[in-house]
Amino acid sequence: MIDGETLALDNGRQVRLLGFKAPVPPPDWKGPDPWPFAAQAKAALERISADATLELHFDARAEDRHGRLLAQLFLVRNGKRLWLQEELVLGGFGRVFVLPDLHACTEPLHAAERKARAARRGGLWRSLTYRVRDADDPNGLGYLRHTYQLVEGTVHAIGEGRRLVYINFAQDWRHDFTITIARKRVPVLEAGGLDLQALPGNRVRVRGWVEWWNGPMIAVSNLEEIDVLAPTPAGGLLRLRPSVTLQTKRPGEGGPAFRSNTVLRSPLAA
Repeated sequence: MIDGETLALDNGRQVRLLGFKAPVPPPDWKGPDPWPFAAQAKAALERISADATLELHFDARAEDRHGRLLAQLFLVRNGKRLWLQEELVLGGFGRVFVLPDLHACTEPLHAAERKARAARRGGLWRSLTYRVRDADDPNGLGYLRHTYQLVEGTVHAIGEGRRLVYINFAQDWRHDFTITIARKRVPVLEAGGLDLQALPGNRVRVRGWVEWWNGPMIAVSNLEEIDVLAPTPAGGLLRLRPSVTLQTKRPGEGGPAFRSNTVLRSPLAA
């Protein structure tokens, strides 16, 4: 195992787990190296995948810029198949992570993450470090620059610039938390069902890298990075984002959907 989200095959290729992000230490971490959650994720990946043959399912792009394969992985052992990313998310060994235009299996992974987080299962889901952050705390978010976070709050207004659309969470847009969307990506999100003009007054949960530009901000390029939430009669929250219709299942198989029918089978490196 290379780390909690990357493993090696016996042919020398490395595979990065598509749609999954293993833990990394917070910026102010002064404790032991490696970060305990990172060590747990690597150990879990090694334990779960031991003595198994892998099925690699590819999305629209099969490699990253470092030459690593990008794939959803199924473990085949004694005639049974186990979806590795889902198993790791349910166990609290990492979070759902969306790469641009590589999101064919994100919906069921989101469902697994919500289930595990609500049940406060082990690992990350019991740690305050990985809680959903409050959009009304821009100063606190400012300390989390360059980290991957989930942030939730009520949208105040939509702003528009020449290159970007802004989802603002307070009247003072120069200091509040903001979601930014490149104008060229707006048609993609709207085609998936996101109605930007209907967002003010609604609660939204977004995931991504926190940066600082007139306050904390997260840039969004995929529909799967933003959830629109609405009150339920019981006082909880209902997820309103429509399902993506571009996904297709492999012929004759149930389970998660994939854009590509390309499947490779390979054992792990010893």
